[in-house]
Amino acid sequence: MDVKDYYKILGVEKTATAEQIKKAYRKLAVKYHPDKNQGDKAAEEKFKEINEAYEVLSDEEKRKKYDQFGENYKYYEQHGGRPEDFDWSQYGGSRQSGGYTYSGNMEDMFGGEGGFSDFFEQLFGNRFSGGGRRQQGPAHGRDAQATMEVSLEDAYNGATRQVEVNGSRLNIKLKPGLQEGQVIRLKGKGSPGRQGGPPGDLLITIQLGAHPSYELKGQDIHTEVPLPLYTAILGGKLTVPTPAASLSMNIPAGTDSGKVFRLKGKGMPAYDHKGAAGDLYIKAIVHIPKNLSDKEKELFQQLSQLNENGHA
Repeated sequence: MDVKDYYKILGVEKTATAEQIKKAYRKLAVKYHPDKNQGDKAAEEKFKEINEAYEVLSDEEKRKKYDQFGENYKYYEQHGGRPEDFDWSQYGGSRQSGGYTYSGNMEDMFGGEGGFSDFFEQLFGNRFSGGGRRQQGPAHGRDAQATMEVSLEDAYNGATRQVEVNGSRLNIKLKPGLQEGQVIRLKGKGSPGRQGGPPGDLLITIQLGAHPSYELKGQDIHTEVPLPLYTAILGGKLTVPTPAASLSMNIPAGTDSGKVFRLKGKGMPAYDHKGAAGDLYIKAIVHIPKNLSDKEKELFQQLSQLNENGHA
């Protein structure tokens, strides 16, 4: 029996930090989520594998036990041992009558969260068979997964969304500062627990919708605004739209097209950090006036002659 390589499934090194593991999981969970791959069985199985891998590697104790188990099993196989003869006793199990029995609760072995993975059920026998030796105590329900698309404006300002969970409608308050791939946890809204155990949680992965005017880079927002030719030459006030509200900024005389202005603290708010925010970067694009009147053309010609004479 091959041991699943959870690190390979998430595309991280064995030395990966908890933050690197979380980042890799979020990216893959968004890519392979069933909502985005309806009818794709391969994507569905990949999504299950990703969640199984993250459930183990995101928990420090589970990860330690997985690393220890995987290395020992791999060593045993590489040295000619048969998978069916592997000694499971050091992990709490024993081999009997062609199957594996476990004299305790498998969830206890891996941190007390119920409904672990089919992978480990296979390693210790189908449902840990053995004449009722497994303790059937209450177990925590599985976490449920979902995605939610949020506009940049709602991510910036915060919003209230209504979702349907297990047949009932639930209002979710979204705090300002949401980021792509961020996961919101709703306690007790996942699958029911077993034998009176607590229900799992609902994990909602945030997807930011594409915006025609703004580009988000970390907590900084980048945008382009049209700058009238006369304001670029003479200077003046320019009204700039932001995800919150329009604001007025001063444009110095002689501003070139493509000039970037930075408005500190006007970018995306920091999630759960009141008062902290990124910056807003505004690229001014000078617009040349079209359909000039005869009088305007005459004045531009006079300006051109003045400029030529001034450089003669």
